[in-house]
Amino acid sequence: MKTEALLKLEQSIGELKKEFISKIESGAQKVDSIRVEYMGKKGRLTSLLETLVSLPKEEKPEGGKLVTGFRTFISEKIEELKKNAQSSNISKLLSDSCVDVSLPVDSNKGSLHPIMHMKQEIIEAFHKLGFSYCDGPEVDFDFYNFQALNFSPDHPARDMQDTFFVDDKSASEPVLLRTHTSNIQIHTMLDRTPPIKIFAPGRTFRCDSDVTHTPMFHQVEALMIDQAISFADMKGIILWFLREIFGQDVTIRLRPSYFPFVEPGGEVDMRCVRCKGEGCNICKGTGWLEIAGCGMVHPNVLEAVGYDSERYMGFAFGFGIDRMAMLKYDISDSRMFYEGDKNFLSQFPIFLK
Repeated sequence: MKTEALLKLEQSIGELKKEFISKIESGAQKVDSIRVEYMGKKGRLTSLLETLVSLPKEEKPEGGKLVTGFRTFISEKIEELKKNAQSSNISKLLSDSCVDVSLPVDSNKGSLHPIMHMKQEIIEAFHKLGFSYCDGPEVDFDFYNFQALNFSPDHPARDMQDTFFVDDKSASEPVLLRTHTSNIQIHTMLDRTPPIKIFAPGRTFRCDSDVTHTPMFHQVEALMIDQAISFADMKGIILWFLREIFGQDVTIRLRPSYFPFVEPGGEVDMRCVRCKGEGCNICKGTGWLEIAGCGMVHPNVLEAVGYDSERYMGFAFGFGIDRMAMLKYDISDSRMFYEGDKNFLSQFPIFLK
């Protein structure tokens, strides 16, 4: 026999489903506002997840399936609405514009920014590994950038000296420029159920400016969630990835380190690509270069997105795309990427090997 709590949950989901269908069919609200209302931090789904706590232990799996099924239903409908809106916009643009295909093609092939070259290599490498490309907002809420990633309220990364906050008095919580692409992982996990195997490259923003840091820089992070994922899986994937980018003679080592969103966590060092471990000014005489952060996804992060941390596990790791480009193309100052110097950029043709 189902308990009263489970029956009440079923009834609530049924009513919310009818209400949701009514709203999208009426078209009275924009897609984004509907998404926030149902899938935002304080949305309808969040309140449903909270009701799972009141269910008896033996009925929690069934209750979890009901909530996950409803979340999947909402995600699919919202994606369908977005695609329909995009198709309408493309059709309008095509009907409003005219392209003369008989015009001659410019013989000047131009150049591609080194960051873009590096990003393309990274995308190709992850696709070979079977990872899916994911993107997300550059301006986001505190929940996706910090709270869901197990950052405590007094963590120094939340300070104005490290993070660009947006002055939005209408927002229900702090709004900021993302400090890492980990926010994409949270959005993805809230929208999907495991197994998950994604990578997320993009721009990030922090209050830094020197030879090796700029206020705007690029990161790529990878996430894999399933029922049987190990630290060894992560190390093997990182090693393969770095060898794909820097060559088959790459050697790595892992050192223990702390990140709020992983446990255990580590730093990935790569044997210096310039001196091959002998010691030089690039590696400061150590023979090693710090290249990435990594670790097993913290149970608190899994619970924050509604995953059962007793059932699912996974790993995440992240690289700085700017730093990888500096090492790959022997660039000494990261600020050169953003100065717009034509002579510098012309060294990177469209097709770079």
